[in-house]
Amino acid sequence: MQVGMVGLGRMGANMAERLRRGDHEVIGYDRNAEISEVGSLSELVDRLTAPRVAWVMVPAGDPTEQTIQELAGLLRKGDLIVDGGNSNFRDSMRRSTELEERGLLYMDAGTSGGVWGLEVGYCLMVGGSDEAFRLVEPALKTLAPEDGYAHVGPAGAGHFTKMVHNGIEYAMLQSYAEGFEILEASQFNLDLHQLAALWNHGSVVRSWLLELAERAFDKDPHLSEIRGYVEDSGEGRWTVFEAINENVPAPTIAASLFARFASRQEDAFAMKVIAALRNEFGGHAVKKQ
Repeated sequence: MQVGMVGLGRMGANMAERLRRGDHEVIGYDRNAEISEVGSLSELVDRLTAPRVAWVMVPAGDPTEQTIQELAGLLRKGDLIVDGGNSNFRDSMRRSTELEERGLLYMDAGTSGGVWGLEVGYCLMVGGSDEAFRLVEPALKTLAPEDGYAHVGPAGAGHFTKMVHNGIEYAMLQSYAEGFEILEASQFNLDLHQLAALWNHGSVVRSWLLELAERAFDKDPHLSEIRGYVEDSGEGRWTVFEAINENVPAPTIAASLFARFASRQEDAFAMKVIAALRNEFGGHAVKKQ
């Protein structure tokens, strides 16, 4: 199928490349003229064949809002806008309603996979109408590994499930981080790389994140070159907000969010572990000492 990819940053460019490897036609647009294949969103839309699919991979908030509004003014009835960024699910519900009134289709695609997605595929949680899902499913099959995509509900459901997914991720990262800090502070001269590798063979705590910890400790056994400073991109906060709204106790996720706040005040080893893991799985920048 043909896809117009809007936003050719770390995720968008790799997704475009994976689609091309699957024999899809991708036309890419980015505000950076040096990497864009067309000069404007208008030119991108002109080169797409109806029903047009514009897949948006730009930062959440105003950049996504502005991009979707501009595309809505260029696309025609029956065309589809896919928001693959980390938008708030309430924004996705609103956008779907607004676009439907204009005769356009909308799908929110919660996307997990980071910088590894190009080779191993992306986990895709998509929300929207059956019509929108059927239109874009050939691309989803290519982007995801086997059993790695699902139509999880109406518009908003994709970003809602990705939000909770990221809240869980916060808590998992914090758990590993605290454990490794205890090991690092102990009286024993422990090899953290060795332990991460060991636990990935038969242990109940084995995981892909632990494999990434193994990689990180192999590069820098004591993470001495990384500051224990960890950002949060929004989804953890939204998860805690929704837990409060729905009267659901989520103390572990909430505590992991607050721990990130604390990381910006002190250089804790636990925060170095999280910073290193986020760099490993998502290519997120780290602050050097």
